[in-house]
Amino acid sequence: MKVGFVGLGVMGQRMASRLQDDGFELVVHDVREDAAGAVAGAAWADSPREVAASCEVVLTSLPGPPQVAAVALGESGLAEGLSPGSAVFDLSTNSRRVVLEVADGLARVGAHFFDAPVSGGPRGAASGRLAIWVGGDGEVLAKHEAVLRSLGDEVRHIGEVGQATVAKLVHNCCSNTVRTVLAEAFTMGVKAGVDPLTLWSALRQGANGRARTFDRLADQFLTGQYDPPSFALDLAHKDMSLAAELGRELDVPMRLSSLVLEEMTEALNRGWGERDSRVPMLLQVERANVDIQVSRDDIQEVLDADPP
Repeated sequence: MKVGFVGLGVMGQRMASRLQDDGFELVVHDVREDAAGAVAGAAWADSPREVAASCEVVLTSLPGPPQVAAVALGESGLAEGLSPGSAVFDLSTNSRRVVLEVADGLARVGAHFFDAPVSGGPRGAASGRLAIWVGGDGEVLAKHEAVLRSLGDEVRHIGEVGQATVAKLVHNCCSNTVRTVLAEAFTMGVKAGVDPLTLWSALRQGANGRARTFDRLADQFLTGQYDPPSFALDLAHKDMSLAAELGRELDVPMRLSSLVLEEMTEALNRGWGERDSRVPMLLQVERANVDIQVSRDDIQEVLDADPP
Protein backbone atom coordinates (compact mmCIF):
# COMPACT_ATOMS: atom_id res chain seq x y z
CA MET A 1 0.00 0.00 0.00
CA LYS A 2 1.22 3.49 -0.82
CA VAL A 3 0.90 5.75 2.24
CA GLY A 4 1.16 9.51 2.32
CA PHE A 5 2.79 11.33 5.22
CA VAL A 6 2.65 15.09 5.77
CA GLY A 7 4.73 16.62 8.55
CA LEU A 8 8.26 15.36 9.13
CA GLY A 9 9.06 16.94 12.46
CA VAL A 10 10.53 15.17 15.48
CA MET A 11 7.57 12.79 15.74
CA GLY A 12 6.74 12.61 12.05
CA GLN A 13 10.21 11.55 10.94
CA ARG A 14 10.24 8.66 13.36
CA MET A 15 6.72 7.48 12.50
CA ALA A 16 7.39 7.71 8.76
CA SER A 17 10.54 5.65 9.20
CA ARG A 18 8.56 3.01 11.08
CA LEU A 19 6.13 2.73 8.18
CA GLN A 20 8.97 2.41 5.73
CA ASP A 21 10.66 -0.29 7.82
CA ASP A 22 7.39 -2.24 7.75
CA GLY A 23 7.32 -2.21 3.97
CA PHE A 24 4.90 0.62 3.20
CA GLU A 25 5.72 2.71 0.16
CA LEU A 26 5.83 6.34 1.28
CA VAL A 27 5.03 9.66 -0.35
CA VAL A 28 6.01 12.52 1.95
CA HIS A 29 5.71 16.28 2.23
CA ASP A 30 6.87 18.92 4.69
CA VAL A 31 7.19 22.69 4.60
CA ARG A 32 10.96 22.04 4.81
CA GLU A 33 12.03 20.08 1.77
CA ASP A 34 15.29 19.05 3.42
CA ALA A 35 13.23 17.13 6.00
CA ALA A 36 12.70 14.40 3.43
CA GLY A 37 16.31 13.37 3.94
CA ALA A 38 15.31 11.88 7.29
CA VAL A 39 13.15 9.32 5.46
CA ALA A 40 15.55 8.04 2.83
CA GLY A 41 13.90 6.37 -0.13
CA ALA A 42 10.50 7.99 0.31
CA ALA A 43 9.01 9.76 -2.70
CA TRP A 44 8.78 13.53 -2.32
CA ALA A 45 5.62 15.50 -3.15
CA ASP A 46 5.59 19.28 -3.58
CA SER A 47 2.28 19.78 -1.77
CA PRO A 48 -0.30 17.99 0.37
CA ARG A 49 -2.51 17.88 -2.73
CA GLU A 50 0.13 15.83 -4.57
CA VAL A 51 0.42 13.46 -1.61
CA ALA A 52 -3.34 12.93 -1.55
CA ALA A 53 -3.56 12.41 -5.30
CA SER A 54 -1.19 9.43 -5.17
CA CYS A 55 -2.24 7.69 -1.94
CA GLU A 56 -5.27 5.88 -0.59
CA VAL A 57 -4.25 6.65 3.00
CA VAL A 58 -2.65 9.87 4.26
CA LEU A 59 -1.24 10.52 7.73
CA THR A 60 -0.53 13.99 9.08
CA SER A 61 1.66 14.91 12.06
CA LEU A 62 1.60 18.67 12.51
CA PRO A 63 2.28 21.28 15.23
CA GLY A 64 -1.31 22.31 15.87
CA PRO A 65 -4.83 23.15 14.66
CA PRO A 66 -3.92 25.98 12.20
CA GLN A 67 -1.46 23.74 10.38
CA VAL A 68 -3.89 20.82 10.25
CA ALA A 69 -6.64 23.02 8.81
CA ALA A 70 -4.29 24.53 6.21
CA VAL A 71 -2.88 21.17 5.11
CA ALA A 72 -6.32 19.60 4.86
CA LEU A 73 -8.47 22.40 3.47
CA GLY A 74 -6.11 25.17 2.33
CA GLU A 75 -4.73 25.97 -1.11
CA SER A 76 -3.06 22.88 -2.61
CA GLY A 77 -4.33 20.99 0.43
CA LEU A 78 -5.40 17.39 0.79
CA ALA A 79 -9.02 18.10 -0.13
CA GLU A 80 -7.92 19.10 -3.64
CA GLY A 81 -6.26 15.74 -4.28
CA LEU A 82 -8.16 13.10 -2.35
CA SER A 83 -10.18 10.47 -4.16
CA PRO A 84 -13.60 9.35 -2.87
CA GLY A 85 -13.18 6.62 -0.27
CA SER A 86 -9.67 7.62 0.75
CA ALA A 87 -8.78 8.08 4.41
CA VAL A 88 -6.87 10.76 6.33
CA PHE A 89 -5.55 10.13 9.85
CA ASP A 90 -4.39 13.19 11.76
CA LEU A 91 -1.88 12.12 14.40
CA SER A 92 -1.56 15.63 15.85
CA THR A 93 -2.95 16.85 19.16
CA ASN A 94 -5.70 19.03 17.79
CA SER A 95 -8.73 21.13 18.61
CA ARG A 96 -12.08 19.33 18.55
CA ARG A 97 -13.59 22.29 16.67
CA VAL A 98 -10.93 22.08 13.95
CA VAL A 99 -11.23 18.29 13.81
CA LEU A 100 -14.96 18.56 13.10
CA GLU A 101 -14.43 21.30 10.52
CA VAL A 102 -11.80 19.26 8.68
CA ALA A 103 -13.92 16.11 8.82
CA ASP A 104 -16.82 18.02 7.30
CA GLY A 105 -14.63 19.55 4.61
CA LEU A 106 -13.12 16.22 3.56
CA ALA A 107 -16.52 14.51 3.63
CA ARG A 108 -17.58 16.88 0.87
CA VAL A 109 -15.02 15.27 -1.44
CA GLY A 110 -15.99 11.77 -0.27
CA ALA A 111 -12.98 11.19 1.98
CA HIS A 112 -12.95 9.82 5.53
CA PHE A 113 -11.21 11.82 8.26
CA PHE A 114 -9.99 10.41 11.57
CA ASP A 115 -8.57 12.24 14.55
CA ALA A 116 -5.87 9.87 15.78
CA PRO A 117 -3.69 11.64 18.38
CA VAL A 118 -0.72 9.69 19.70
CA SER A 119 0.86 9.43 23.14
CA GLY A 120 4.37 8.20 23.81
CA GLY A 121 6.71 10.94 22.62
CA PRO A 122 9.71 10.61 20.28
CA ARG A 123 10.96 7.49 22.03
CA GLY A 124 7.63 5.73 21.52
CA ALA A 125 7.49 6.92 17.92
CA ALA A 126 10.91 5.42 17.23
CA SER A 127 10.15 2.10 18.92
CA GLY A 128 6.56 1.70 17.69
CA ARG A 129 5.23 1.82 21.25
CA LEU A 130 2.66 4.58 20.89
CA ALA A 131 -0.89 4.75 22.18
CA ILE A 132 -3.10 5.89 19.30
CA TRP A 133 -6.66 6.94 20.02
CA VAL A 134 -8.91 7.09 16.98
CA GLY A 135 -12.18 8.88 16.30
CA GLY A 136 -14.16 8.12 13.15
CA ASP A 137 -15.91 5.39 11.17
CA GLY A 138 -15.06 2.03 12.74
CA GLU A 139 -15.47 -0.01 9.56
CA VAL A 140 -13.16 2.24 7.58
CA LEU A 141 -10.67 2.23 10.44
CA ALA A 142 -10.58 -1.59 10.40
CA LYS A 143 -9.63 -1.48 6.71
CA HIS A 144 -6.55 0.65 7.43
CA GLU A 145 -5.70 -0.37 10.98
CA ALA A 146 -2.52 -2.17 9.88
CA VAL A 147 -1.01 1.21 9.02
CA LEU A 148 -1.61 2.47 12.57
CA ARG A 149 -0.43 -0.82 14.07
CA SER A 150 2.91 -0.15 12.43
CA LEU A 151 3.20 2.98 14.57
CA GLY A 152 1.72 1.96 17.91
CA ASP A 153 1.19 -1.07 20.10
CA GLU A 154 -2.07 0.33 21.52
CA VAL A 155 -4.59 1.38 18.87
CA ARG A 156 -8.01 2.09 20.34
CA HIS A 157 -11.21 3.24 18.62
CA ILE A 158 -12.74 5.84 20.93
CA GLY A 159 -15.89 6.68 18.99
CA GLU A 160 -17.04 9.21 16.42
CA VAL A 161 -14.84 11.92 14.96
CA GLY A 162 -13.61 14.31 17.65
CA GLN A 163 -13.86 11.96 20.59
CA ALA A 164 -10.25 10.78 20.34
CA THR A 165 -9.14 14.40 20.50
CA VAL A 166 -11.18 14.86 23.67
CA ALA A 167 -9.49 11.78 25.20
CA LYS A 168 -6.03 13.11 24.33
CA LEU A 169 -6.75 16.54 25.79
CA VAL A 170 -8.04 14.96 29.01
CA HIS A 171 -4.88 12.85 29.20
CA ASN A 172 -2.54 15.79 28.64
CA CYS A 173 -4.44 18.08 31.00
CA CYS A 174 -4.18 15.49 33.77
CA SER A 175 -0.53 14.78 33.05
CA ASN A 176 0.52 18.42 33.11
CA THR A 177 -1.45 19.16 36.27
CA VAL A 178 -0.09 16.11 38.11
CA ARG A 179 3.48 17.04 37.16
CA THR A 180 2.99 20.55 38.51
CA VAL A 181 1.62 19.27 41.81
CA LEU A 182 4.47 16.78 42.09
CA ALA A 183 7.00 19.57 41.63
CA GLU A 184 5.25 21.66 44.29
CA ALA A 185 5.17 18.94 46.94
CA PHE A 186 8.60 17.56 46.04
CA THR A 187 10.34 20.91 46.48
CA MET A 188 8.79 21.14 49.93
CA GLY A 189 10.33 17.78 50.83
CA VAL A 190 13.76 18.73 49.51
CA LYS A 191 13.70 22.10 51.28
CA ALA A 192 12.84 20.26 54.49
CA GLY A 193 16.17 18.44 54.13
CA VAL A 194 15.30 15.11 52.49
CA ASP A 195 17.76 14.00 49.79
CA PRO A 196 15.99 14.17 46.38
CA LEU A 197 16.98 10.65 45.32
CA THR A 198 16.02 9.20 48.68
CA LEU A 199 12.68 11.03 48.57
CA TRP A 200 11.89 9.86 45.04
CA SER A 201 12.87 6.27 45.85
CA ALA A 202 10.55 6.29 48.85
CA LEU A 203 7.60 7.93 47.09
CA ARG A 204 7.55 5.48 44.22
CA GLN A 205 7.03 2.63 46.68
CA GLY A 206 4.01 4.27 48.32
CA ALA A 207 0.45 3.29 47.50
CA ASN A 208 0.10 5.85 44.70
CA GLY A 209 3.63 5.25 43.50
CA ARG A 210 2.91 1.61 42.75
CA ALA A 211 -0.37 2.26 40.92
CA ARG A 212 -0.83 3.55 37.40
CA THR A 213 -2.19 7.08 37.68
CA PHE A 214 -5.47 6.59 35.87
CA ASP A 215 -6.19 3.16 37.36
CA ARG A 216 -6.97 4.86 40.67
CA LEU A 217 -10.03 6.50 39.10
CA ALA A 218 -11.72 3.09 39.20
CA ASP A 219 -11.64 2.90 43.00
CA GLN A 220 -14.47 5.33 43.81
CA PHE A 221 -14.74 8.02 41.15
CA LEU A 222 -16.00 5.90 38.24
CA THR A 223 -18.50 4.00 40.35
CA GLY A 224 -19.65 7.12 42.21
CA GLN A 225 -19.44 5.15 45.46
CA TYR A 226 -17.57 6.83 48.31
CA ASP A 227 -18.89 4.67 51.15
CA PRO A 228 -17.56 2.83 53.03
CA PRO A 229 -14.28 4.75 53.02
CA SER A 230 -10.94 3.27 52.10
CA PHE A 231 -9.38 6.24 53.88
CA ALA A 232 -11.66 8.83 55.46
CA LEU A 233 -11.79 12.43 54.29
CA ASP A 234 -11.33 13.88 57.77
CA LEU A 235 -8.02 12.05 58.07
CA ALA A 236 -6.90 13.07 54.59
CA HIS A 237 -7.89 16.67 55.36
CA LYS A 238 -5.72 16.53 58.47
CA ASP A 239 -2.77 15.26 56.43
CA MET A 240 -3.21 17.92 53.76
CA SER A 241 -3.44 20.61 56.42
CA LEU A 242 -0.18 19.41 57.95
CA ALA A 243 1.52 19.51 54.54
CA ALA A 244 0.27 23.07 53.98
CA GLU A 245 1.54 24.04 57.43
CA LEU A 246 4.99 22.63 56.64
CA GLY A 247 5.03 24.55 53.37
CA ARG A 248 4.35 27.79 55.25
CA GLU A 249 7.08 27.02 57.79
CA LEU A 250 9.60 26.46 55.00
CA ASP A 251 8.41 29.43 52.93
CA VAL A 252 7.59 27.14 49.98
CA PRO A 253 4.75 28.37 47.72
CA MET A 254 1.97 25.76 47.70
CA ARG A 255 -0.61 27.29 45.37
CA LEU A 256 -2.05 24.11 43.89
CA SER A 257 -1.96 22.24 47.18
CA SER A 258 -3.86 25.13 48.77
CA LEU A 259 -6.57 24.78 46.12
CA VAL A 260 -6.82 21.07 46.86
CA LEU A 261 -7.10 21.82 50.57
CA GLU A 262 -9.92 24.25 49.80
CA GLU A 263 -11.77 21.52 47.90
CA MET A 264 -11.30 19.12 50.77
CA THR A 265 -12.52 21.73 53.25
CA GLU A 266 -15.64 22.35 51.18
CA ALA A 267 -16.36 18.62 51.12
CA LEU A 268 -15.72 18.43 54.87
CA ASN A 269 -18.22 21.27 55.40
CA ARG A 270 -20.79 19.21 53.52
CA GLY A 271 -20.60 16.72 56.36
CA TRP A 272 -18.60 14.20 54.31
CA GLY A 273 -15.77 13.72 56.80
CA GLU A 274 -16.46 10.01 57.28
CA ARG A 275 -16.77 9.31 53.57
CA ASP A 276 -13.82 8.27 51.41
CA SER A 277 -11.04 10.82 50.97
CA ARG A 278 -11.75 10.93 47.23
CA VAL A 279 -15.23 12.37 47.84
CA PRO A 280 -14.12 15.95 46.99
CA MET A 281 -14.03 14.69 43.39
CA LEU A 282 -17.82 14.57 43.66
CA LEU A 283 -17.87 18.37 43.97
CA GLN A 284 -16.44 18.65 40.45
CA VAL A 285 -18.93 16.10 39.12
CA GLU A 286 -21.73 18.27 40.50
CA ARG A 287 -20.28 21.50 39.08
CA ALA A 288 -19.82 19.96 35.66
CA ASN A 289 -23.39 18.62 35.82
CA VAL A 290 -22.45 15.18 34.54
CA ASP A 291 -23.40 11.71 35.70
CA ILE A 292 -20.58 9.21 36.20
CA GLN A 293 -21.82 5.76 37.20
CA VAL A 294 -19.81 2.82 35.84
CA SER A 295 -20.54 -0.70 37.03
CA ARG A 296 -17.80 -2.56 38.91
CA ASP A 297 -18.18 -5.51 36.52
CA ASP A 298 -17.43 -3.31 33.51
CA ILE A 299 -14.42 -1.80 35.29
CA GLN A 300 -13.10 -5.23 36.20
CA GLU A 301 -13.44 -6.37 32.60
CA VAL A 302 -11.12 -3.54 31.52
CA LEU A 303 -8.63 -4.31 34.28
CA ASP A 304 -8.66 -8.04 33.49
CA ALA A 305 -7.92 -7.30 29.83
CA ASP A 306 -4.98 -5.07 30.76
CA PRO A 307 -3.87 -5.77 34.35
CA PRO A 308 -2.02 -3.07 36.29
